[in-house]
Amino acid sequence: MSKKVIGILGGMGPLATADLFQKITLHTVAACDQAHPRVCIDSNTDIADRTAALLHGGEDPVPEMIKSAKRLESIGADFLIMPCNTAHNYYEQVCEAVSIPVLHMIALTRDALKARGVKCAGLLATDGTVQTGIYQRTFEQSGVALLTPDSAVDQAAVMDVIYNGVKAGDLTHDVAAFRAACEHLLARGAEVLILGCTELPPAFELYRLDYPNVDPTLELALGAIRAAGCETK
Repeated sequence: MSKKVIGILGGMGPLATADLFQKITLHTVAACDQAHPRVCIDSNTDIADRTAALLHGGEDPVPEMIKSAKRLESIGADFLIMPCNTAHNYYEQVCEAVSIPVLHMIALTRDALKARGVKCAGLLATDGTVQTGIYQRTFEQSGVALLTPDSAVDQAAVMDVIYNGVKAGDLTHDVAAFRAACEHLLARGAEVLILGCTELPPAFELYRLDYPNVDPTLELALGAIRAAGCETK
């Protein structure tokens, strides 16, 4: 079977885009360059902040997202992936703008948790992802219960590590409050933590956080490898 070309609608943010590409590369069974899938990346940093748009009347990110989607389709992408959880609030608009499929990262994460037999997961995500309910809607009738931080302090700590830690490139950021937020979710019964912002997998690596988790970026990478006609490892 001929390989399909992966199009990454990226830039939300750049490190998350790089993290996704690295995971596609690391998790493909390949003994040589030619066995890897072909990947087109548009790291479009002109896409406006998704949380600001959804909750605070900020600039609409959709026009630039659609511009990237069409650009990727025009250069030969057979399907698209978006390494940004909050951006999946605009998933339908992106799908309507192109004639190629768009994989859904949150649905892939839901399916991975079901396959693992997880019954309760804690969601670590931006205010935009939490308050719009995109995860809750996608997880409806899945049998996987979702917990979110139950205090403004804990949710603020999640936003802090995303924006003031990873997005700001602060390699020595103080993550004590974020650790407390993680531990509170686990104490309430979460079996795993969903790293529901694509800045969080890099955060867990940068700040050496070792809580049980599921990584939506990895689930998206695995789904993309399979959709491209390659084998995962």
